[in-house]
Amino acid sequence: MGQDERHLHASSFGAAATAYAEHRPDYAQAAVRWALDPAPGTRILDLGAGTGKLTAGLVAAGADVTAVEPDRAMLTELRRTLPNVRALSGSAEAIPLPDASVDAVLAGNAMHWFDMAVAGPEIARVLAPGGILAGLWNVLDDRVDWVAGLARVSGSAAIGPRDTPTSWRVETASAHLPKTGVVARFGSPEQVEFPHGQRRTADSLVATLATRAGMLVMPEQEREATLGRIRAFLASRPETADGDFTLPMLTCVLRVRRL
Repeated sequence: MGQDERHLHASSFGAAATAYAEHRPDYAQAAVRWALDPAPGTRILDLGAGTGKLTAGLVAAGADVTAVEPDRAMLTELRRTLPNVRALSGSAEAIPLPDASVDAVLAGNAMHWFDMAVAGPEIARVLAPGGILAGLWNVLDDRVDWVAGLARVSGSAAIGPRDTPTSWRVETASAHLPKTGVVARFGSPEQVEFPHGQRRTADSLVATLATRAGMLVMPEQEREATLGRIRAFLASRPETADGDFTLPMLTCVLRVRRL
C-alpha cells in the first residue's frame, strides 16, 4: 500500500466513528496484561486510540492512561465514552507529550497506519528507559471452518492483511521496526496470540465489517454488493443464521522493549 493510499484508509474512520465505537470489539484482557507486563511503571500512552476500545481495557487494568488520536470525530467519541481519561489530539508522528513521560506505548489496530520512520524515534522519545512498545490486533480465527468461509466471501477489503493469524504473523514480523532504523532503539520483537471472542448477530457482524477501512473507501455500489454477499453467507450457515453467536477471534500482540 502506497503512502497516499495508506493515508486515505487511515483517515476514513472518522465518518463512521459512532458505528466504530458500537461494533468494533475490545481486546482480550490477557493480551493487555502481557503487553504491559515488563513495563517499568503504569503511565501508558494509547497511541492512535480511536474511540477508546483499547483505552477502556487499559483503564480496567489499573493503568494511568493518556490517549492520543488524530481524527477529531474519533477523539470526540472517545471523550464522550471515557470522560475521565486524558485524551489529546496528536499522532504517532507528532506525540504531544514530554520526553520519557510514559512507561509503555500501546496501539490497538493502529500501528500499521504509522509512518515508523518518523513515529519510531518519536515513540522512543516519549518512552522511559526500559519502556514497552506494543501493537495489539484483533484477528479472526480462520482455523474455524465457517470463519475461513467468511474470509473467502468477504474479500480483502473487509478481511485483509493482518485480519487472520497467519497473515498477521507475516505482516507484523518485520513490517514496523527493522526496516526503519528504529530497531537500534528497540530490542527484538515478540509475537503472541491470545484467545478472544465477541458476541454477535449476523446484522452486527455485517455492521462491524462495514467499518473496515477498505470498505469505508469503497464505491457505494461495490460496498453494498460485498455486504450483500456477506449477509447471504451468514444466512446460509447454521452457526450464524439464527440469533446470537460468538465470533471466534484472537488478540495478537507485537511487543518490543526500549533499549
